Amino acid sequence: MHLTADGDVAETLIKIEGPVVAIDHSPRTAVMAVSDGHDVFLSSNCGDVARLEHAATSLTGALAFSPDGRRLACGSSNGLSIWAIEGPANLIWDFSFPARPTSIRWSGDGTWLACGLEAGGFALIGLADGLTDTVAGFPSPVRTVCWSPPANALLASGAFRIAGWSMTAPPIDGDTAGALETGRAGLVLVETVAAHPQKKLVAAGYANGRITVAQIGGRDELLVRPLGSGVTALAWSADGRHLAAGMVDGTVAIITFPAQMFK
Repeated sequence: MHLTADGDVAETLIKIEGPVVAIDHSPRTAVMAVSDGHDVFLSSNCGDVARLEHAATSLTGALAFSPDGRRLACGSSNGLSIWAIEGPANLIWDFSFPARPTSIRWSGDGTWLACGLEAGGFALIGLADGLTDTVAGFPSPVRTVCWSPPANALLASGAFRIAGWSMTAPPIDGDTAGALETGRAGLVLVETVAAHPQKKLVAAGYANGRITVAQIGGRDELLVRPLGSGVTALAWSADGRHLAAGMVDGTVAIITFPAQMFK
């Protein structure tokens, strides 16, 4: 459904049986993709709705448009497919993973894809050459991955500290030269991460409700909240002034930082 800024329901675009398990929207092309776990539906602002013709046995639990909106990545029970959606949709890439993707994130230039996995770490795909590898060693599922354009870095949850790598030395084939020591290690797992849109900073939410903002590649961090309900989602506003957080108990918060906080 489309909602107005004050919360009024404006339009119902897609009606499907059962719950929506994945959704994404491309502002570039004004196309929305939703999945009920089996089928993927594409809807444009013109009101047209089309179903992606893919294998009926493939379970789709994650969706992500490329930055230009011309490609759609669909996570399945055992991998990921990438579709060109200009005109009739067609499959252009198909990758296999050791576990189900829990999240999909494109790099800002559309040349890399990072996929958090339900087990075994996260997958990294270089679309220029089709190279793919799995970064393992995480004690829990990697539910969130994100890219920091200001730091040219990739960050992930699922460990006892914020995991990060500089993309000047991508973590491919076991290469650890680009590893970035970010924030401080502790005894509680990082559940979600969100990179600041304009500065070399990353916000992290923990299973015990802790929220911090850390400098990418440094141990300094700002404690935003010490304890509370576990944090499941974080997102920055486009100007980097506000941080939205979602918690296990259903609470949603918007945290506003002073203009001179991150000089």
